[in-house]
Amino acid sequence: MEKIEIKIKRVVGCEDISLPTYMSELAAGMDLFAAVKEPVTVLPGDWAAVSAGFSIAIPPGYEAQIRPRSGLALRHGISLMNSPGTIDADYRGEVKVIVVNHGKEPFLINRGDRIAQMVIHRVYAGCFEVVEDLPETKRSDGGFGHTGV
Repeated sequence: MEKIEIKIKRVVGCEDISLPTYMSELAAGMDLFAAVKEPVTVLPGDWAAVSAGFSIAIPPGYEAQIRPRSGLALRHGISLMNSPGTIDADYRGEVKVIVVNHGKEPFLINRGDRIAQMVIHRVYAGCFEVVEDLPETKRSDGGFGHTGV
């Protein structure tokens, strides 16, 4: 797997929180850990911004995507409000995760809990060319379920 260097800085008071960690040899995403001072309860239908305890400097040409953890989604209905979230290369603030509870029970987040995953992705800048017509395709403008159920 290709590697890139990412500078990371712990938030003051979060020295005990694990930095983003790959949990298996070929994992695409690194787990992020909750840096809450006190336990946070997210009620069904509610959401909360949860610190991950660090700031990062993503190199130009890359982004960090913040995604839900599949186990939390399956077992508790926990996801992320803006999924995937994007950390741009020029953002230097504290990384926070907007956890949303789509489940039926309150969900408790404790300090150090694994709450999301982060995937590093290459990005490309789009350059638009204004044209009178777009190339035709078989699909054309069919969308939103145009192929049926």
